[in-house]
Amino acid sequence: MPIDFDQLILRLEKRLQEPLPGASAHEPMRAVPVGSVVPRFEHRLPPRPGSVLVLLYPHNGEICFPLTKRPEYAGTHSGQVSLPGGKAEPGETTIETALREGEEEIGVRASDVKILGTLTRFFVIPSNFEVVPVVGYLKVRPIFSPDPVEVVKILEGSIEGLLRPDAVQEKEIMAARTFPLRAPHFLIEEEIVWGATAMMLNEFRQVVAEVLQD
Repeated sequence: MPIDFDQLILRLEKRLQEPLPGASAHEPMRAVPVGSVVPRFEHRLPPRPGSVLVLLYPHNGEICFPLTKRPEYAGTHSGQVSLPGGKAEPGETTIETALREGEEEIGVRASDVKILGTLTRFFVIPSNFEVVPVVGYLKVRPIFSPDPVEVVKILEGSIEGLLRPDAVQEKEIMAARTFPLRAPHFLIEEEIVWGATAMMLNEFRQVVAEVLQD
């Protein structure tokens, strides 16, 4: 049975004000090192604040959200799929960061997005970021305009896809071309969505499943 968009938005807004699953939803999606080569991360500075945007909109009978595929580069998250987002600018709130990054990366006007709330703050160990996922929505699918430097392509996931019984898969991947990991993941448009993004999406998935059961 199709999910009613307006009803979901109302229920999500209420649910996001209540205690969240947090680590209990994150941990099942954490990638585990395979073999003796284990990445080590030592950060001398405090985590940098950042935000990502979980942007919901109806499209072709489903409730969708965009993700971005990064270009290949020398950094930690080369080629990975992530939610639109990035580091906070001085003086910005969590929500302002998510909206600005969404506008810069995928071309969605910040003023058009209605905010529902936030998910649990998440520490991204490899890049030393403390990220807050911000959940918002649009009544119609936006016209995307990807940043040509930061975004190779925009993917569209769906709530229906996240809720499938076989949504969570697992395979061995090579992180940073160096570290073999056994990675739980979502497969969206044939792209592997793993790591911090998968962990945050799994919390979102659990929250949505809860409100749909009510």
